[in-house]
Amino acid sequence: MAPEVEGSNPFVHPINNFWGCISIIYDVIIVGAGPAGLTAALYASRSGLNTLIIEKGLAGGQVLNTHLIENYIGAGAIKGSELAESMEKDALSFGAKREFGVVKDITADNESGIKTIKTLNEIYKSKVVIISTGTSNRKLGAKGEQKFAGNGVSYCALCDGAFYEGEEIVVVGGGDSAVEEGLYLTQFADKVTLIHRRDTLKAQQVLQDRFMNHPKTEVIYNSNILSINGGDEIEAITIFNNKTSDTCELKTSGVFVYIGLIPNTKEFINLEITNEEGFIITDDLMQTKLPGVYAVGDVRNTKLRQISTAVADGAIAGNQAFKYIQENFKR
Repeated sequence: MAPEVEGSNPFVHPINNFWGCISIIYDVIIVGAGPAGLTAALYASRSGLNTLIIEKGLAGGQVLNTHLIENYIGAGAIKGSELAESMEKDALSFGAKREFGVVKDITADNESGIKTIKTLNEIYKSKVVIISTGTSNRKLGAKGEQKFAGNGVSYCALCDGAFYEGEEIVVVGGGDSAVEEGLYLTQFADKVTLIHRRDTLKAQQVLQDRFMNHPKTEVIYNSNILSINGGDEIEAITIFNNKTSDTCELKTSGVFVYIGLIPNTKEFINLEITNEEGFIITDDLMQTKLPGVYAVGDVRNTKLRQISTAVADGAIAGNQAFKYIQENFKR
């Protein structure tokens, strides 16, 4: 479906922009290019919808921060960067376009049904918006974390692991990501110590078994990091034991943090579509309470955040976008 200009659609009022030009109205604009957003783009564009993806960085989202993916059916064991590249290629194969931009605001006109998306430099209009902005890594909040961020404190083992050849490092967390990335780091570091605030890990048992049986690993339970210490570089961390209230110091050269995710939704608070934690609330068809505004992937209030569930979300939303436009906008 070719992009329309304002005034050609009976549901749209002709409005010139600041420069006196008539704005293009896309059928679908997808904010974010993780697996969910890329899949939505594939389904929407394959249905003939004029589709635009707006992304502030590289395509792939959290997939790019994962060294090896083993649980995406049909792909075998594949590097996160390779899967992201393949997904982006497929998403653009039916004519979807992609532009770089940081979305700052989305508004919806109830009368026309048109949504306005503002980035730092541009204003876009669309009949449907699919939000796929994903999540960001939760911070420790420990003293010294901000000081050493990017210089000893990392949230991406794939990005920074190679800098710790022969060093002793720590990973904080107890879920799949923490254990999986801890295993990845063993190929560089001489020792990887996993620090978890509870007495059991939450990661899949197969990952736990691999980590426990590796000669370079150790686990410290019931503990939090109070501070990250050093001069120009990290030298040690101070650990607090939650059960005994004892503190101790552990020498380390790097701290990798995997303690949870925060939804990237602060720009959409005005839409009133999030829950108290900031995740977007949708129905089973990915529809928010605003007609023509959908949310997919990790940013959604969902019980499981995996590549497979994100892809399923994207497929549903891309298909629903076509149905919504058919029902609400004349050709």
